[in-house]
Amino acid sequence: MPYSHPQPLDRAQAYRRIRHLFPGALLFSATAGFVNSTALGFFHTPVSHMTGAVSRLGIDLHAGKWADATASLGIILGFLTGAMVAGVLVGAWKLIPGRRYGVALMVQGALLSLSTGLLMTGHRLGLPAVAMACGLQNAMTSSYCGLMIRTTHVSGMITDIGVMLGHWIRHRQIEFWKLRFLAWLFTAFGVGGWVGVIADDRFGPAALGVPAAGCTLAGAIFWFVTHRGLVDLMQDAGPQPPNIGSLPDR
Repeated sequence: MPYSHPQPLDRAQAYRRIRHLFPGALLFSATAGFVNSTALGFFHTPVSHMTGAVSRLGIDLHAGKWADATASLGIILGFLTGAMVAGVLVGAWKLIPGRRYGVALMVQGALLSLSTGLLMTGHRLGLPAVAMACGLQNAMTSSYCGLMIRTTHVSGMITDIGVMLGHWIRHRQIEFWKLRFLAWLFTAFGVGGWVGVIADDRFGPAALGVPAAGCTLAGAIFWFVTHRGLVDLMQDAGPQPPNIGSLPDR
């Protein structure tokens, strides 16, 4: 992300912290793959990454397909708006999970629910909504352990994997945990896309209700857990003695 800065961590810290991030990153990537495949079943422009959307916009403009061009432009603006919403809600320079991430997840679930209803009625306004959900998700993650975490597209992942493999071929030292992490994210996105195609063939746009419910539930649980953790910490601390030079024994 352009507003992110890698967090300097030594090898021990990286291994200890990345294991907590790994399951959520996999679920994010699989969700994006699922959503993108389902949306592609409705319209011919991807919603989880903007390279294809911008190219499609140019093609539609050249062909004079104004309705399709408007839909493609709506997808681009929706993705941009979703990233802006994440900047407002989360506003972090680095990945520090807190209650705001739970709120952002619930907003993503609401956007997916809105897009589900619109697309089920054949309304193209559902496309900017689902793109906004993808933009929000992609902007929620940040630089972590010196690694750019992208969960809604795989171009950057493949680029980073290729660079690492090139360094390895030249007998340069690489961090294999990063390579495995990116490979798993790539796989999760592909599996999510495959499942999304199957779901779209059977249920159509209604399949988006699954990630909508999942994001909403996960966001509510995450918000509750982090909120209770903060409250319990404050309750445990209680009134502090006037001697601020000493810390309570924890």
